[in-house]
Amino acid sequence: MDNYIADNKRYDSDTMLYNRCGRSGVMLPRVSLGFWHNFGSVDVYERAREITRYAFDHGITHFDLANNYGPPYGSAEETMGRLMDDDFRPYRDELFISTKAGYDMWPGPYGDWGSRKYLIASLNQSLKRMKLEYVDLFYSHRYDPNTPLEETLQALVDIVKSGKALYVGISRWPLEALKFATAYLKDQKVPLLIYQGRINLLDRQPIEEGILDYCNQEGIGFISFSPLAQGLLTDRYLNGIPEGSRMTREHFLKHSILTPELLEYLKNLNNIASERGETLAEMALSWILHQQGVTSVLVGASSTAQLGKNLKSVFSDDFGKDIPAFEHKFNDKT
Repeated sequence: MDNYIADNKRYDSDTMLYNRCGRSGVMLPRVSLGFWHNFGSVDVYERAREITRYAFDHGITHFDLANNYGPPYGSAEETMGRLMDDDFRPYRDELFISTKAGYDMWPGPYGDWGSRKYLIASLNQSLKRMKLEYVDLFYSHRYDPNTPLEETLQALVDIVKSGKALYVGISRWPLEALKFATAYLKDQKVPLLIYQGRINLLDRQPIEEGILDYCNQEGIGFISFSPLAQGLLTDRYLNGIPEGSRMTREHFLKHSILTPELLEYLKNLNNIASERGETLAEMALSWILHQQGVTSVLVGASSTAQLGKNLKSVFSDDFGKDIPAFEHKFNDKT
């Protein structure tokens, strides 16, 4: 590829809309780009360049990573480092880059969960891989029931005070731990910027548990990952399991998930979307973005065409129907 010059219309109102993240000074794009899949060393680097260029040219300023994204672990962050050198170094101050630590990353007792040792060591590694001096946002990626919350949270505070992150977030913590974190971080004058959880038309747990309401009341942003349930909330699986799809790999998305009950529900959703003049994916993203308190949705993309379709949800301003919940238990364990 030749030298990248960003589109000078990337912030036009017909390209992207932004939401304020809680009561902070941060504005996030309503659609953010996640690096969970398609950006590891097993993937084609030039495709990653195409997707990230397209994203930024259309106003997506938020790139979301984690230490163990890939595969293999760490390689998505290495891709981000290459992208910084090849394309985005001149635009660093226009980007909002996040990473996380909390899941298995390296062998031994210090490469997992929520200890101060792990979080700080992991972020140091992440910065080297991404070739950055700091990240805009650093998350505790999961709740650790065995490490004192004070230890995990103080590590986040000290990371901000060291200048290695500008803001902190937490991901998938239960409500009572979220409440504790909010109070602790506020006392340390490093307020919680954002909560990352999964809300989609198949999984409304953060709504049902009161997490979204609490974030909204406390001025904490909320960003939803897996908004399309790894492709289930698209038209991809409505007529069976296509060859080469994520489900054929039997890793994160198992064949057993696609029960007759779920397939019937997805087909009913697709009919509602058709009545609205939308695709199932557009409607699914729009539904999340119309939940009060949601700041942004994280989408993955395997092509610019796919990302372009997802961006259409940004401008859906008439949600219309109250969509019924899936009556059976759904858990894809991601």
